Amino acid sequence: MFTGIIETLGRVESLTPEGDNVHLRIHSELSHQLKVDQSLSHNGVCLTVVAVENDTHTVTAIRETLQRSALGHLEVGDRVNLERAMQLGARLDGHIVQGHVDSTAVVTDIIDESGSWRVGFHYRPDGKNVLVDKGSICVDGVSLTIASVGEREFHVAIIPYTWKHTRFQDYNPGDSVNLEFDLIGKYVERLMASGYGPDRA
Repeated sequence: MFTGIIETLGRVESLTPEGDNVHLRIHSELSHQLKVDQSLSHNGVCLTVVAVENDTHTVTAIRETLQRSALGHLEVGDRVNLERAMQLGARLDGHIVQGHVDSTAVVTDIIDESGSWRVGFHYRPDGKNVLVDKGSICVDGVSLTIASVGEREFHVAIIPYTWKHTRFQDYNPGDSVNLEFDLIGKYVERLMASGYGPDRA
C-alpha cells in the first residue's frame, strides 16, 4: 500500500531482457536502504526488489506488467518516481494507492501558469475507470487532484514542489504515463454495475 507521495527520483542504469521479462537496475539515494523482497513503487507500479548493490537496486517487470503499464517505454538514463510502501500508523498524506496500474495515458499538453503547471492527459475510458472533478488520480505514482475532466481527457495542476521532486519536469507531449484510478471510486463503480442499491441492501 502506498500514498502517492514520491520519496525520491531514481535513474535507470540498465534494462536487461530475459525471456518476456525485463530486469531494471535503478540508481537512487534510497537504494542502499532497501532489502530483497521489499515492495517499491516505480512510476506507480509496485515491484519487488530482487537485488541490492550499493546505491542501486534491481526489480523485474514481467510480461503482464509491461503490457499493462508504461514501464516498457523506459530507457537507460530515464528518471523514475520512487516510493516505499507506507508504514502502519503513518500519516496518509496522499490517498490510498495500491501500486496496481489500471491503464496508461498520453501527455497532451503542459501549460506554464506562472508559478504552477497544468498538465493534460488523454486516456481510454472503459466504464470501470472513474474520474470526477476534484477527485483523486495517481499518475506515475504521484497522488494528484483532478483539476478538470472530459470524456477522454483530464488535467491536473502541479505545484512547484511536485514539479521539482518528480519526473513531471521530464514530460513532453506524447509521453506515456501509468494511471491508477481511485480505489474507492472503483469499488463504487463495481457496486453500481452489479445493480447494488437500496432495494438490494
